[in-house]
Amino acid sequence: MAPQDLQITLERFSSGDRRVLARVITLVENRSRDVPRIMRALYPKCGRARVLGITGPPGAGKSTLTDKLIARLRARGRRVGVVAVDPSSPFSGGAILGDRVRMQEHFLDDGVFIRSLSTRGRHGGLARATREVVHLLDAFGFDDVLVETVGVGQTELDIMRVAQTTMVVLVPEAGDTIQVMKAGLLEIGDVFLVNKADREGARRLKNELEAMVQLRPDARWQAPVLLTQATDGTGVDDLLAAIDAHQAARTRRAAHEDEEARLQEWYEILRDELSLRLERAVAGEALRPMAERLRRGDIDPYSAALDTLADPAALERLLGERRDGGEE
Repeated sequence: MAPQDLQITLERFSSGDRRVLARVITLVENRSRDVPRIMRALYPKCGRARVLGITGPPGAGKSTLTDKLIARLRARGRRVGVVAVDPSSPFSGGAILGDRVRMQEHFLDDGVFIRSLSTRGRHGGLARATREVVHLLDAFGFDDVLVETVGVGQTELDIMRVAQTTMVVLVPEAGDTIQVMKAGLLEIGDVFLVNKADREGARRLKNELEAMVQLRPDARWQAPVLLTQATDGTGVDDLLAAIDAHQAARTRRAAHEDEEARLQEWYEILRDELSLRLERAVAGEALRPMAERLRRGDIDPYSAALDTLADPAALERLLGERRDGGEE
């Protein structure tokens, strides 16, 4: 993207052009070479939105609960951005569910912006670009950004690194609370929800979760366990009150958490940027001589990797691929 085109894009973004927002999100999701320049220009506008994470096993009712939360937040006059992280299509790599089949009643509301992202095979429950899309929605001026994950498992806990308040949604038939502990959900939840609370076992699960929460070492915040029925909105007002309370408690220690979050994000950006440059270098000309030696069997992969890292010229070709977000 030429400098003048980038400037026009940023100006239209700042003026509230939703089409530009959508295009910039697509650039981020596709790992465009322009992303570092865009994010660097917009980052100073970030830090105003509340980032609320919603996670839990598939079928727990996360999307329905998100829909009800949007409605309640809009009733307060708050602008809401939603990042819905969906499973990947094995054929296209895109989101299988997509934003067209969820939260349909909000599509005509200018105060709501919903975007589905594909995990594209990434573990952790979040798409690779999720954090950057959250930043974009924040910079665009949304008051609340809701991040709904694809589901949880033992490695799918990235949401805690993105969200300020993490809600864990469970259902009575999810059964064994030991599975909750094994999945790591007990450690990441700021608010626990037993959804579909009209079903048998809801009260028992609530009591068990409350007993488990009491054992958590963090005494700064006692995570509440709420009963909800997302289909009719029961318990959603209590959930909003719990979110408000957690956000108020968080502001007393937010400075330290924000420092750690910036350090973690710096590390992740470096890792992802180096990974992208390496992929392009291998696919292009920069590392072709070493690749040819490997194909001929003249060198083993370990020696090739160490020799590449020890070769200043190879590293210069690799690390110098982008400067200021563009090609040399």
